[in-house]
Amino acid sequence: MRGMTFAEKVLSRASGRQASPGDIVNARIDMAMSHENSLLVMKAFGEMGASKIWDSSKVTILFDHRIPANTVKTAEGHKAIREFVRGAGLPNFYDMGEGICHQVMPEKGLTLPGTLIVGTDSHTTTYGAFGAFATGIGATEMAAVWATGELWLRVPETLRVRMNGTLSNRVSPKDAILHIIGDIGADGADYACVEFSGESVDSMSVAGRMVLSNMSTEMGAKAGVVFPDGKTNEWLSLRTKKKWEVVSSDSSAAVKDIFEYEMSDMGPQVARPHRVDDVVPIEEVEGRPIDQAFIGSCTNGRMEDLQAAREVLRGRKISESLRLIIAPASRETYLDALENGVLADLVRSGAVIINPGCGPCLGAHQGLLAQGERCISTTNRNFKGRMGSPDAEIYLASPATVAASALRGEITDPREV
Repeated sequence: MRGMTFAEKVLSRASGRQASPGDIVNARIDMAMSHENSLLVMKAFGEMGASKIWDSSKVTILFDHRIPANTVKTAEGHKAIREFVRGAGLPNFYDMGEGICHQVMPEKGLTLPGTLIVGTDSHTTTYGAFGAFATGIGATEMAAVWATGELWLRVPETLRVRMNGTLSNRVSPKDAILHIIGDIGADGADYACVEFSGESVDSMSVAGRMVLSNMSTEMGAKAGVVFPDGKTNEWLSLRTKKKWEVVSSDSSAAVKDIFEYEMSDMGPQVARPHRVDDVVPIEEVEGRPIDQAFIGSCTNGRMEDLQAAREVLRGRKISESLRLIIAPASRETYLDALENGVLADLVRSGAVIINPGCGPCLGAHQGLLAQGERCISTTNRNFKGRMGSPDAEIYLASPATVAASALRGEITDPREV
């Protein structure tokens, strides 16, 4: 009898039946997350005649996309959600200022290994860094989850990505995942569960692993997972007293494909507009002038990202030809960076620090791009119009590369500064 993959094990447990790739299973959800799009969920929830959330302890709502409110309509939406939360008695509600959902959820101990998590955001895959099967769903699907605690899911096939070797100085997990997406392609892992492993992954921090899982969705993955180890256990044990069960794939489990990468010789990578999988070594785009640099988002707004930028910028001034915007991923990150002087050093270098949230990445507010402008960003998407004008360009890179580029006003290899 063949072994089982991580995805098969989690969905078998959640559905109470043997789950194999291609099967449709009715799975019990362990945690359901939504943000301001809870308005759409609330509407569908009411339209289906539901009156009570199945388990209030398993629903989390956060505000992160348009905070502070950028329009009257947004403010009215926030008000409606707050009223709903109070009426439903939801204990897991995080209002403006707490941070980006994909950072706050793990910080609050809500993303446990072996669990099935759904969220109304495509980057819900981030929680796979903690050994959870986590995936994005639509608002109507979430309304059904709120009402019943269950959801139909197709069991995905599995892809294994093995990352060998050690990342070089100023080469980060962001560079690694960009390189992999450039190789596999934006649709190379469609509806697959991607398992990340190898020496490179073992040596990464929890924050670095979150980058891998976060951006697995940019190659079409249904879920992206890193199996827990001592680092994971230590990180989670500081944030929750709940018990968890680690789930991992059997070595004999059947997988669709295996990709092997040698990371030791890889340099900084950049995704060119307007595709995340149009990835090249930084040497191919060096010297292109930029108008804005952004460090933050659910991909790269964590403490080690801000420290990487500080390492490059400390004691120096950014170019007068651009603006540098920095958004810590959460209140916890903001306070840590404030108390140890990281934010002060970044401000002295010329950065503008904004509240934790998704504003610039989403393109809703806080740094929109004008026609013809060019931005280098640590975010996860560079689609046309993503951060403002459809006639602007977005290049994706690591925090160190963005900081180095801000120094010179042009795309710059961080190893050169």
